[in-house]
Amino acid sequence: MMFRLGGWSPARRLRAKFVLLALLPLLGALGLMALTVAHQDHELAERERVLVLQTYMNARRVELRHYVDLAVSTVRPLYDSGQTDPATRQQAIQRLASLDYGSDGYFFVYDLDGEVLMHSRQPELLGRNLWNLRDPRGQPTIQQLIAQARQGGGYVEYLWQKPSSGKMVPKLGYVVALPRWHLMLGTGLYLDDMDDTLTQLDQQVRGNISATLWWMLGIAGLALLCLSVSGLWLNLSEQRIADQKLRLLAQRLVRSQEDERARLARELHDGSSQTLVSTKLLLESALHTVQHGGPPPEHSLRQALARLGDSLTEIRRLSHRLRPAMLDRLGLPAALERLVAEWSEASGVAAQVFVGPQVPELGEEIKTALFRVAQEALANVAKHAAASQVQLSLLADAGRPGAGPTLHLQISDDGRGFEAERLHHDPQQGIGLRNIRERMAAVGGSVEFLSAPGQGTQLDAQVPLGPGAAPGLNQESEG
Repeated sequence: MMFRLGGWSPARRLRAKFVLLALLPLLGALGLMALTVAHQDHELAERERVLVLQTYMNARRVELRHYVDLAVSTVRPLYDSGQTDPATRQQAIQRLASLDYGSDGYFFVYDLDGEVLMHSRQPELLGRNLWNLRDPRGQPTIQQLIAQARQGGGYVEYLWQKPSSGKMVPKLGYVVALPRWHLMLGTGLYLDDMDDTLTQLDQQVRGNISATLWWMLGIAGLALLCLSVSGLWLNLSEQRIADQKLRLLAQRLVRSQEDERARLARELHDGSSQTLVSTKLLLESALHTVQHGGPPPEHSLRQALARLGDSLTEIRRLSHRLRPAMLDRLGLPAALERLVAEWSEASGVAAQVFVGPQVPELGEEIKTALFRVAQEALANVAKHAAASQVQLSLLADAGRPGAGPTLHLQISDDGRGFEAERLHHDPQQGIGLRNIRERMAAVGGSVEFLSAPGQGTQLDAQVPLGPGAAPGLNQESEG
C-alpha cells in the first residue's frame, strides 16, 4: 500500500488524509469505550462470582456440620454407654444407615484402616478396603478423610462418583472420628450444582458484555460503511490503474533479472573460462618440460593443474545454472532434461522426465519462469523431501472451450511431504514455495501443491497459452 501511495496525485493524497483524520479518532474512541465497558463488566462479574462462591460454600459447610451432628446424636447414647463390642457397633451402623437426605445425600462409615462398613448409595463397596483409593488427580481420597477425622474432624474437598449421574464430580465432605469404635463417620455434598450456577452467572455476564459490544460495533460499522463507500467511490478507478502498473513492474523486474543473469553467464563463459583454459595449457606445458629433465616440481604443478581444472568446472557449472544455453538454443524440454539429469547425478535421487506430444513453442518469459520453477522445486526436494524417486512432466491439454490449451509442469516425489496450508500462512517458512507462486503469477499462471506428511508432494504449475497456441505445434516436444 505504501508503494502505491507514492504514485498518488496531490488531490488523492489530500482525500486520503481527510478520510484518515475522520476515521482514526472515531476508531480510537470506540476502541477505548469498548475496552472500558469490557473491563468494568469483567471486574463486576469477578466480584459477584467471588461473593456467590463464598456465600454458597459457607452455607454448605454449615449444612454439612448440622447433618453430621444429627448423625452423631443418633448414635450418642450407644457411644456414651462405653460398650465397644461388635454388636453395639453394628447397632450404631444400622441406625446411621437409615439416615439420608435428598437424592444424593447419605452418610458413610469406614473403620480407621480404610474398610467400608456402611455406604447407603454404593452397597457394592461394603467390606472393601479403600485405603489406597486415588481419585483421577492422584489424591488418596480415603487417607485424606481419615487423617482429617483423626485430627478432630473437619472439611475435606475431593472427587467422588455421584450416584444420580455416575460421574466423578467435586464433593465437600465433613468427617468425625469415633475412636473407641475405631470408626470414621461422615457425609458430603456434591458441588457440581455450584459450578452450574456459576456457569449460568458467567453466561449472563458474557451476554451483557456481548450485547453492549455488538451495539458499539454496529455504530462503528455504520460509520465505517459511510466512510468506506465514499473512499471506494473516490479510489476505485485509481486503484485499478495502480494494480496494472504494479503487475507490469513485476514482469519487468523478472525480465531484467533474467537479462542480467544471461549477461553474467556470457561474461563468465567467454572471459574467465577462456583465461582458465589458457592457464591450464601453460601448466601442462610446464609439467611436460619438468618431466623431460627440468627441476622436479611435479607434485605442486599437478596440484595446481587439478585445482585449475576444478575451478574451470565450477565456473562452467555456475554459468549453466545462471542461464542454461540449452534453454535458448533447444527449448524448454531439452533444458529440463539436462537440469533433471544433473540434479539426479548430484543428489543421488532417481529422476524421470516425460514431455508430452503437444507442447507448443513458448515465449521467452514462460520458458524462463517454468525453468526457474523446476530449479526451485528440485532444490526443495533435495533439501527437505528425503525422496527416493522424482518425476517431472511437461504436458499441454486442450483446456476449456474458448480458452485455448494450458501448459502443465508437474513435479512429484515420494518424500516425507509437508502441511501445505501451514507453510502458506507461516511467514518464516515456505520461502521457496512463495517464490514459485510469484514466478507463475508474473506470467499469468498459477501453481497448486498437493502434499501431506508421509505421502510425498505433487506440484502442478499451470500456464494458459491462449487460443492462438493451437495443439499440434510440436517443435519442442522432441528436444
